Formats: sequence, structure tokens, C-alpha cells
Amino acid sequence: MRLRNVPKSLDFAYNHPNFIDRPDKLIGKWAQEYFHNSNPIHLEIGSGKGNFIITHANQNEKINYIGMEKYMPVLGKLIKKLPDEGIQNLAVVNADAENLTEYFEAAELDCIYLNFSDPWPKKRHAKRRLTNLRFLELYKKVLKKDGLIILKTDNKDFFDFSLEQFELASYLLKDITYDLHNSPFVEGNVTTEYEEKFISLGLPIYRLTAYKNND
Repeated sequence: MRLRNVPKSLDFAYNHPNFIDRPDKLIGKWAQEYFHNSNPIHLEIGSGKGNFIITHANQNEKINYIGMEKYMPVLGKLIKKLPDEGIQNLAVVNADAENLTEYFEAAELDCIYLNFSDPWPKKRHAKRRLTNLRFLELYKKVLKKDGLIILKTDNKDFFDFSLEQFELASYLLKDITYDLHNSPFVEGNVTTEYEEKFISLGLPIYRLTAYKNND
């Protein structure tokens, strides 16, 4: 199901074994029909060129990973990094977080990663931010009872906005840092392409973990 604006040069991506053309057909069945196991499922929204999600998949065979990227040409760059035979515990989808409940049923995900999401700095665009209250309520629908969200960003205003929104949505916040790479939480951290660029410039990375609060 190629979108109209996707060039034929991306056929290689559609033919890759890790690419899922119709994620809506796997709703409620990711574990059984795609991954063929009962391992936890982690989703990265906005996977970009894929360094983060690919590294995680290679390092953690007992976790299933899904990389979601809205822009197919960008997703093509991720897929080019994958071996031709694919990675067994990885799926990649060309999809929009707006439609998350069309791809995952209630309590299907264990973890969501939000890495360097577009901060949409203008106030009139606040509703587009992936940590806006409406998105946080959407995530609650697909996260398990003890599910969590891990957020990283280089934008302090976006981070402060996110803290407020998570609290409004009644998430339990932990491991908050305004300088990830000079904090205890850097242990085991997997970087993204953006993150490596910001580190090289000496810029701080902001990070938090938000737990779905079921009280």
C-alpha cells in the first residue's frame, strides 16, 4: 500500500522482511503473528534513521521492538542499515502516532520511547507535540498496567512542557535529569543520531521516565 508521494526508489524498503506495510492488520496480534513469542513489546515513535531502535534490537533479543516513522523516505534510510535477512525481534512501520489505537489494542505495549520529538515551539502548535495531554492519554490506552514512557530531548522548553503534561495526565515521574550524560541514568543509554550531534556540541540532554499510574 504505497503512499502517492513515495517514489519507486523505495521499493527496497517495502520488500524488506522487517517492514510492515499494514500494521493495522496486526492489532492485538503482534506477539503471536509477527514476533511469535510472548516477550515485551517496545515502540519508538519517530525512529528517524534508526540507530536507537536497531541497537536496542541487537542488544536485547528477549525484547520485541517496533520502530514507527511518519516519513517514508526517512524510514528508507533506517531500512538500508538492516541486514537483508532482517532482525528477528524488530519491525518497522510507516505510520503516524495520531492513529496509534488503529495499530495496537489496549495494553499491548510495555514501553514507548520518545526520542528528540519535534518540539513544535510555537504555542499554536502545542497540540501537535507528542507529549501533549491528548497524546499522553492515547499512550495510556495501548500501554500495559505497568507500562512506561522514556523521553529524551535537547529542548528545555519542550522538556518543561512535557513534565507539566505528564503530571496533568497522572503519570508517575522518575529518573528526571537535565543533563543525562552527567547523571547516573547514562548507564546503558543508547544514543540516537541527533543525540550524538548534540553531545559533540557539548549540549545537555534532558531525560525522564514516566510510568502509567493505575491508582
